[in-house]
Amino acid sequence: MSHAMSAEQSIPQSSSPDHPAAHPVQVEGLTKKFGSFAAVDGLDLEVSAGSVHGFLGPNGAGKSTTMRVLLGLYKPSAGRVRVLGKDPATHPAEATRNVSAVPGDVSLWPNLTGRQALDVLAGLRGRYDRTREAGLIERFGLDPSKKIRTYSTGNRQKVMLVAAFAARTDLLLLDEPTAGLDPLMEREFGHCVRQAVDDGRTILLSSHILSEVEELCSSVTIIRDGRLVESGRLAAMRHLAASGIEATVPVERADDIAARLAAYGMAADHDGGAADGVIRVAGSVDRQNVPEVLGTLAASGARDITSVPASLEDLFMRHYEVVS
Repeated sequence: MSHAMSAEQSIPQSSSPDHPAAHPVQVEGLTKKFGSFAAVDGLDLEVSAGSVHGFLGPNGAGKSTTMRVLLGLYKPSAGRVRVLGKDPATHPAEATRNVSAVPGDVSLWPNLTGRQALDVLAGLRGRYDRTREAGLIERFGLDPSKKIRTYSTGNRQKVMLVAAFAARTDLLLLDEPTAGLDPLMEREFGHCVRQAVDDGRTILLSSHILSEVEELCSSVTIIRDGRLVESGRLAAMRHLAASGIEATVPVERADDIAARLAAYGMAADHDGGAADGVIRVAGSVDRQNVPEVLGTLAASGARDITSVPASLEDLFMRHYEVVS
């Protein structure tokens, strides 16, 4: 099978309503029901151009359903959805023409080779960079001469990633894109994401791997049971969350220090080891109370004091550790 396109084509940029520059993905009040079950319930989601936006939630939270709505595979039960200015429910071809997607459950043509599958996928997008594709094949260690049916889950995922990053599209919708990849390939994926953003592309990254999202995304949306629970720039969300504080204190003062820290809302735990006359206290405290807590520790003879801002895992678990 020959290449679908033989040369790279440029992508026209526009700020018209059909191709809004500010927000390639706009979702307002999205609800998707299957019978009486609402897989997505009143979701708002906005992705800024040229950014990597993390879309977080455990299995069953509604991430993949939302992605399928964006791709025009599901019609919303309610709400407004725009992808590059178009409604994917009424104009799926126009809405997704300039979109590359990597689904969470990759299914390819088993009797085609990897090369042939890439050609078919390139033809679907209509914009294709052969040079970039060759570099991606090498970067991901993909053997395109083999039949798809011989590929592992990870290699099938590589085919989709190569096709997505090689296509000349403005928006990438990536649903659990590193499933089946080993750590080395996950690192290569991160390089590809950064390069895509440098090229001015926008990425919506759905994942349950918090470290991956924290490393790559500037903004995140967290959903639970199909509903929005938190959304915004990651730096601002960290600012509003509790910071972790650890210190080593004299063992004879540990109980007193823990009681004083409790006045600032820090439930400090301390270990039982005191062989060298000191023990470690650790806990979390609201950001606005950090200066007072650090001052209290310093005045109490503590040493090895560390203060760590909330991680994405902290933000995520704040919503998911509560028993439903």
